[in-house]
Amino acid sequence: MSTVDYPPAPREDTVDDLHGRLVADPYRWLEDADAPQTQTWSTAQDELWSTWRDHAATRLAGGPFATATLTARLHELLAAGFVSPPVLRGNRRFFSRRSGDQEHPVVVVVDDAGERVLIDPVAVGARLAAQTDDREEDDSTPPDTTADTTLDSWQPSKEGDLVAYQVSTGGTEESVLRVLDVTTGEDVDGPVDRARYSPVAWLPGGGSFYYVRRLDPAGLPPDEHQYHRRVWWHQLGTDPAQDVEVFGAGLDMTNYYGVHVSLDGRWLVVSASAGTAPRTDVWIADLAACGPQAPVFAEVVVGVDAETSAHVARDGRLYLHTDLDAPRGRLAWADPATPRDWHTLLDEDPEAVLTDTAVLDAPGADGPTTLVASWERHAVSEVTVHDLASGARTGTVDLPGLGTVGGLVTRPDGGPNMWFTYTDHTTVPTVYRWSLDGGASAAPTVWASPPGAVAELADITVQRLVTTSADGTTVRAFVVAPAAAVGPDGRPTRTSPTIVYGYGGFQISLNPGYSATTLAWVEAGGVYVVANLRGGGEEGEAWHRDGMRQAKQNVFDDLHAIGDTLVADGWTTPAQTAVWGGSNGGLLVGATITQRPSAYAAAVCSAPLLDMVRYQRFGLGVTWTEEYGDANVPSELDWLLAYSPYHRVEPGTAYPATLFTVFEGDTRVDPLHVRKTAAALQAATSATFGDAPVLVRRETGVGHGARALSRSVALIVDELAFVADRTGAGGPR
Repeated sequence: MSTVDYPPAPREDTVDDLHGRLVADPYRWLEDADAPQTQTWSTAQDELWSTWRDHAATRLAGGPFATATLTARLHELLAAGFVSPPVLRGNRRFFSRRSGDQEHPVVVVVDDAGERVLIDPVAVGARLAAQTDDREEDDSTPPDTTADTTLDSWQPSKEGDLVAYQVSTGGTEESVLRVLDVTTGEDVDGPVDRARYSPVAWLPGGGSFYYVRRLDPAGLPPDEHQYHRRVWWHQLGTDPAQDVEVFGAGLDMTNYYGVHVSLDGRWLVVSASAGTAPRTDVWIADLAACGPQAPVFAEVVVGVDAETSAHVARDGRLYLHTDLDAPRGRLAWADPATPRDWHTLLDEDPEAVLTDTAVLDAPGADGPTTLVASWERHAVSEVTVHDLASGARTGTVDLPGLGTVGGLVTRPDGGPNMWFTYTDHTTVPTVYRWSLDGGASAAPTVWASPPGAVAELADITVQRLVTTSADGTTVRAFVVAPAAAVGPDGRPTRTSPTIVYGYGGFQISLNPGYSATTLAWVEAGGVYVVANLRGGGEEGEAWHRDGMRQAKQNVFDDLHAIGDTLVADGWTTPAQTAVWGGSNGGLLVGATITQRPSAYAAAVCSAPLLDMVRYQRFGLGVTWTEEYGDANVPSELDWLLAYSPYHRVEPGTAYPATLFTVFEGDTRVDPLHVRKTAAALQAATSATFGDAPVLVRRETGVGHGARALSRSVALIVDELAFVADRTGAGGPR
């Protein structure tokens, strides 16, 4: 396939006058997914991708990137499965688990009756499909809820006899809330729709809970149906239409809410943030004084440019994890009755970011005595032990390596034990238990390993790359490489096909973690680089803000600096390098290839934002204006136009080979971004199809988030094969 005609995509003369700026939008017609012209174009892209993939499979046959070989190896690398830390309620223990061959994780409960699967999304999907079949009165085909049902969240009651759980189908993330009885496994409440991204806070006794639900869309403009959330109080067994709205009226329509009820049921804490803005307001209500249906709220922190999470612990204190006056985070406490009177317990660390805390009871103590804190120092986890009264550090918890610790879990009713997950680039996530029974210097022990077999790995090294961005800022990356490609001095002994992966947004950190994608690539001789860019959370909130809004270019400059250093240090060459990212990371990829097209041989751009002028009109885009800027504000439109990948495509430019992966069930980032930008790149690139194809891999029935194991493996196989073919990892082309 040395030459090919891309699917026809008429370039129209659509130009908007935006605050006096003339902005061309020649492929706006591709925004309408249902238009016959768009569907014809999409079908043609499917056919082009399929044809290219078949030719590439022939070229890659016999090597590690042959479809069957790579599929088998990915299944081996994923065969260990997954297990979560326990959620402890009374005499019951709940956890998530996925064996190596399961499509989705299941929720397991262990109690006096033994161990059993409580929630299996595949079984839930089958039940929903059967119910749909029962309701069908024509010959239409019901949705494939069996394969495409995902478990979005679950929360046991305080006593552990009920579980609220949420499922969605087809990748839409449109969660429906139900409640099941743990003893019988039968649903006893629900369904409650419009519960997307809803937390659940149970009151003692299990008769009611608080949750978050959008208003009925009837009467709302179509572009506001995804917003207008409220906090509701729901009594089991009653019609959700009778639920009592307790919070949210009159506040920002894009608000997301958090809810927490103290163990004794006295205190209700509600948090609110407008979209993904890095600012959180917090209120508290004394339910003993006002009752659950009509809580009267007092301000904890409102109208302050900082993020704060809060909860009332069993010692009666209101604990506040905040970046107020502490960009890397600090822990404070207050009396719930005087919630604005804060006392700092853990000061901000000058280098490490505070990520979580837990309270434990020393053996024989009558109540909490000890505070445990987890931190990330340049994206690597640490765990420290402190006196709860003073915050003074008394010890550390030794970790298995330089990796990542996930959530510190304790018994709600107290005790000396804590559980957490640990993973690094070559270690599957494993649950550890640490206890004060052995003293503050005790070593953690393995509490639960994934249920399947752990694959043997090739000899792999992991090291840090440290370099300087355009403005002098120090940036870092993890370099995962075959040991044979690294000399005793830690320097590369050869150039290698290299993937550079990044994200750089929304305060999300890219920490060390087990990845089948990474390991399959490195075992085949490649180098995989995980870039810690501004916009993420690796260095705290100031690091995040240095990569958002008007400072977004810093993120791209950071990636440019890492890529240049990899070449200068001899790890790779531009002809051997691919850039890879999804969602906000897809925006990173789009900006990278339109700013530095000659620096990369290939790009994988998954579920991306690419039209930054119109992004807020679609999906959940309006909730991201605090991260990127608002195109309705002239000065902010200028920020967006400066890097918007769709608008920076220049005819006659030799762009890298680019694979767009897009999911038609995506309700977060609309697939129109891929359609418009793929059409623009296909029309503009001066590179031949044989050297640098621009392709679209499209899936239906899946969305932005969770997916079945088989779908994940198929996607990774196609992405790795594309990169291998274009960077030389699969042999000469």
